[in-house]
Amino acid sequence: MSTANPKKVLFLCTGNSARSIIAEYLLRAKGGKRFESFSAGAHPTGRVNPLALWVLKRHYLIDASGGRSKSWDEYKDVKFDFVITVCDHARETCPVWPGQPVTAHWGSPDPAVAEGTEEEKQRCFKDVASQISRRIDLFCALPEEKLTTLRMREIGEKFSLAAAAPLPR
Repeated sequence: MSTANPKKVLFLCTGNSARSIIAEYLLRAKGGKRFESFSAGAHPTGRVNPLALWVLKRHYLIDASGGRSKSWDEYKDVKFDFVITVCDHARETCPVWPGQPVTAHWGSPDPAVAEGTEEEKQRCFKDVASQISRRIDLFCALPEEKLTTLRMREIGEKFSLAAAAPLPR
């Protein structure tokens, strides 16, 4: 595949403070010049969760300090090749994007709502980031002709944390 025209990928979440930021930065690191990644939210919090920055730095050696929480309205006129929701609310309220991008839902529990000790919260972020990382590994491993809606949805169904213990409250 030519890297002259990288595929544009948008990760959507409600607050754009944790899951979508993690996905955006993991794809930037793993996708090389093949993909251009972005993230946004339906109702952005206005700040990136410090534990999202922590998990990217600590476990993936990625500096995401330049990340920012922003509205999906910022991208309303951008033609994306892929639009991936990472939370159920964004999936239900996702707007129609120009150019008919491939869409998929890669739901993950929201680590930002986890309660407990700092160690327990960090564990939640690590688990969710690991799930997102494995999905992005699969995404990056697919040749261009396999990057279809069906394949994208299959990736979302793999590596579910649903069977894992619930997040601490």
